[in-house]
Amino acid sequence: MPATNHNSFLRETQWREQIFNGAWIRPLGGVNPVREPATGDALTSTGMADAADMASACLAAARAQPAWAALEPRAKAQIFRAAAGHAEANFDELATFVARETGGSLLKGSHEVREAIVLLHQAAGLLAQPHGLVLPSGAGRLSYARRVPHGVVGVISPFNFPLVLSLRSVAPALAAGNAVVLKPDPQTPVSGGFLIARLFEAAGLPKGLLQVLPGGVEAGEALCRDSHVGMIAFTGSTAAGRKVAEAAGRTLKKVALELGGKNSLIVLEDADLELAASNAAWGAWLHQGQICMATGRILAHSSIAAELTRLLVQKAKALRVGNAARGEAEIGPLINERQRQRVVDIVEASVAAGARLEAGGPGDGLFYLPTVLSGVRPGMAAFEQEIFGPVACVVAFDDDDEAVQLANQTEYGLSAAVISPSVGRAMAIGERLKCGLLHINDQTVADECSNPFGGRGDSGNGGSVGGPADWDEYTQWQWVTVKDAPPRYPF
Repeated sequence: MPATNHNSFLRETQWREQIFNGAWIRPLGGVNPVREPATGDALTSTGMADAADMASACLAAARAQPAWAALEPRAKAQIFRAAAGHAEANFDELATFVARETGGSLLKGSHEVREAIVLLHQAAGLLAQPHGLVLPSGAGRLSYARRVPHGVVGVISPFNFPLVLSLRSVAPALAAGNAVVLKPDPQTPVSGGFLIARLFEAAGLPKGLLQVLPGGVEAGEALCRDSHVGMIAFTGSTAAGRKVAEAAGRTLKKVALELGGKNSLIVLEDADLELAASNAAWGAWLHQGQICMATGRILAHSSIAAELTRLLVQKAKALRVGNAARGEAEIGPLINERQRQRVVDIVEASVAAGARLEAGGPGDGLFYLPTVLSGVRPGMAAFEQEIFGPVACVVAFDDDDEAVQLANQTEYGLSAAVISPSVGRAMAIGERLKCGLLHINDQTVADECSNPFGGRGDSGNGGSVGGPADWDEYTQWQWVTVKDAPPRYPF
């Protein structure tokens, strides 16, 4: 099945074997074939950037940026609103492509497009906010601090939610006056890059301000080291994030890292178990568990752990596995064979260490059945490692102190949740959890675009993106003082 046709908004003829610099051009790095995870069929083909392509893009972005920064805010805002309008007008086509390219469901594809529209409107709104502060100073001197762009922001985005996780940096970075060089994951180059390029191209973004270059490690390293780039925004694994920070550090770039997670959902003994099971299943299996905020551990009070496990097994067996993009299933494929094998290895190692496989396991091809492991304890691979697959790991605890200790027994610190009708008790537990995102009476997967989003420890470098955090991330402060005339100093 062809990915697009000549009458569609996403016209494959534009990007076939190409990259984007404001126009569609053939890169030096070669060709990047893209396959649909659910079927294994060829979906499309894009260009593949190398280090030389990346160097050219960074230079072109740096040359285009000053005129963009000088453009008046209302003109910039209109471009973002126009891009949002194109997303709304082509909603079904965009959602379907995102679902197919990521191996997700239509529900997931639609969610990404809806959030993209919100992000574009928020970027337009960012331009109407104050850009600085008047500071106290002595008589006869005006002192103020203003926010100025970094210049060029490099964005490296992952395969799992590529549209949202690219645009949440691209849109506010552009709104703050930067140019952007975007390197989407080559497994999802359209959802994570060319779809965004098409929206801004149709909206009239000046040429050169957005460069989109799918590429591998060589291109990523070149982006991180390029002297024209003032900031790198990276979303991906912790191991890759360390390499990004090291490479970017050589030129003293600002680095915003949103990395992995081993997120705990604590279910207290007074919880409604039907609701708790629904939350746990959603958090563990949504998009096959390929979410940094996925519920990696379900910490259940020992008095209710067995019943909660039974309910999860029921849900696992009721979910359909297959081509979710066609509406045939709720659980789709994993992104590639390497990731599928990682899930297999973690589950098998945990069972060998004493965990019990209550439901699930490997399916055909890239499919892995929604899985329930009980009896998971510290030291097991399923307890320690981010799985990035559809595996619900049930861990029993005896009291609140043990629940907190188990939840905090990780180098990660992204998301956590507590379920109990005793809201005060749940909040008291939550205050002791080391995490960047905390949810009382919900599961661990949540992002509303208007909230600051970031983790601690191996989940990130302490910063946040989104909502009120965007000005802080994509600009830096400049202090300015103004006097009528220079003073006379005693030297």
